[in-house]
This record gives sequence, C-alpha cells and structure tokens, in this order.
Amino acid sequence: MSTIAAISTAPGIGGIGIIRISGEKTFEVLEKIFKPKNETDFSKEKGYRIKYGHIVEQDKIIDEVLVSIFKAPNSYTTEDLCEINSHGGTYVVQKILELCLKNGAELAEPGEFTKRAFLNGRMDLSQAEAVIDIINAKTRKRIKGIHSSIRGKFIRRN
Repeated sequence: MSTIAAISTAPGIGGIGIIRISGEKTFEVLEKIFKPKNETDFSKEKGYRIKYGHIVEQDKIIDEVLVSIFKAPNSYTTEDLCEINSHGGTYVVQKILELCLKNGAELAEPGEFTKRAFLNGRMDLSQAEAVIDIINAKTRKRIKGIHSSIRGKFIRRN
C-alpha cells in the first residue's frame, strides 16, 4: 500500500491542526520535512513518542510542531503512522500537507485511514462503520451507544 497523508482536523481556523501520515514511507516523508529539536533516527525510535521541532521547506521554518510517532503494528492503521500537530488555520495546515505530498505521500481519500485499519484487521466492519457515527453524533446518549459498538458489544444471535 502507498503512504497516505491528509488533514485530520476540521477545516477552518483553530488553535491546532493535525496532519496524519500512514504507510511504509511515513518516516521517510517525515524526515524530509521535520527537524526535531534533538536529532533522531525514526527507524530506531520507539513508538508512542512525541517529538518537538519544526516543519521546514528548504531550511525555512514553516511552523513549530509536535509530532506523535506510532510504529507498526501498534497504530490506528497498523502501519507506521505519525500525526503532526501544528498551529491551526488554513494556510499552515495546507502547507504542511503540501510538503507531505511533495515528499512522497499521496493524498488520502476520505475515510482511508479507517479503511486501512479495517483491511489490516485492526477493527471489524461494525467498528469501522461506528467511526463515522461518532463523528456525526450530536448527543451524549448517541455517543454512549456508539462506543458500545466500537468495543464490539453487539448482541450475537446463535
């Protein structure tokens, strides 16, 4: 599978914007655009880590960011995955996505991260479908029901 990238936060102005990258070349893409405060070798880095640094383009700082690192198979998609937490706003988030695409990632289709999680066995179909329900839920009661579905607590008939 290809390495994909997309903006994971809703469009518009906000305090934080998140760009997600997933796939075999996640860390290759990241190394081309991210300069951590303390040098790191992502191939040797343990997962479940957050790194502080800057997104750069030709040594020009684009934004100050935090990058969450998840190593396969212990990520949402079960692939190598990172999430770049930048300042929110249209320009900076789009620019970071553009740099990801320019440096080896492909634009993810809507729902593609969850699709990969399903295809890679991270979740079953009912759990994958419940993700969109959570995104669209408008009440606490609805969220509670959806969380039961995501945990796989459907009543099974024999």
